[in-house]
Amino acid sequence: LNAKYKSLIDVNMSQTDQYNKSLKEKSDELNKKEKLLAEREKALKELQQTIARKDSITNRLNEILRNALLGFNSDELSVEIKNGKVYVSMSDKLLFKSGSAAVESKGIEALKVLADVLNKNTDIDILVEGHTDNIPIKTALFKDNWDLSVIRATSITRTLTDDYKVATTRVTASGKGDVFPKADNATPEGRAKNRRTEIILSPKLDEIMNLLNSK
Repeated sequence: LNAKYKSLIDVNMSQTDQYNKSLKEKSDELNKKEKLLAEREKALKELQQTIARKDSITNRLNEILRNALLGFNSDELSVEIKNGKVYVSMSDKLLFKSGSAAVESKGIEALKVLADVLNKNTDIDILVEGHTDNIPIKTALFKDNWDLSVIRATSITRTLTDDYKVATTRVTASGKGDVFPKADNATPEGRAKNRRTEIILSPKLDEIMNLLNSK
């Protein structure tokens, strides 16, 4: 009986050891998961705070530009927020003569106001997009609407960087031709709205990208 009792005790101790070992493994695994969850929650909170700061910068920039550009008519210039970015849309009526890529004096005035704001807010990236209507153009200077939209965007970019010292590393110029109309090209009014240059301003995403890449 003593031998059997001792054997049962040994078996029980072995089972207890196995149970304690399994329990410790599960506890360690749970601790790891809790730590990982805490790290993810912290990263998510940091990301949300960064996005909130980005949205705050966008809203502030929108307000500053609206106030700075009050002197221009709504059919010449508009400022709005889309997709977390500020869009400054300038009509060709404000910027260019028909078939020309030389910026007119009133357009230069608007670009100067814009550049003053941008030079005070250096954490903003700038995309200059040229757009046309769907009426084909072919001249000695421009092969087609793509050509016209690109050269107009480049002309505005040079005004911002050469004349008003906006850092060249912040600005990208692109031409969209007639691919992204704002209105119906079937009417003169619609075509006038489509002949525009959009200056798209977005807070730099470096901080957000660093947070994403570090996780």
